Amino acid sequence: MLVLVCYDVNTETKDGRRRLRRVARVCESTGQRVQKSVFECQLDVAKFETLERELLAEIDPTLDCLRLYRIPGTRGFEVIEHGIFKAVDFDGPLVL
Repeated sequence: MLVLVCYDVNTETKDGRRRLRRVARVCESTGQRVQKSVFECQLDVAKFETLERELLAEIDPTLDCLRLYRIPGTRGFEVIEHGIFKAVDFDGPLVL
């Protein structure tokens, strides 16, 4: 399934800036950044639950916001892109 991870971490303090770096690091290890605080991840259910646990361990729920959108691979689903960023085709060939 495609998962969108969106977060807003309060960076007014040194601890907040540290949380922001840690949240971004977890997301970068799992998916691709599509905007500064938005990531796309192709995950199965087990990996989704692991990602959610790791992110919840990093944020402060009294100061930060974390949103996870699970988008099932339904027929007719598409992403329309505008601008310079082009996402990786997860289903296409892997070229190194």
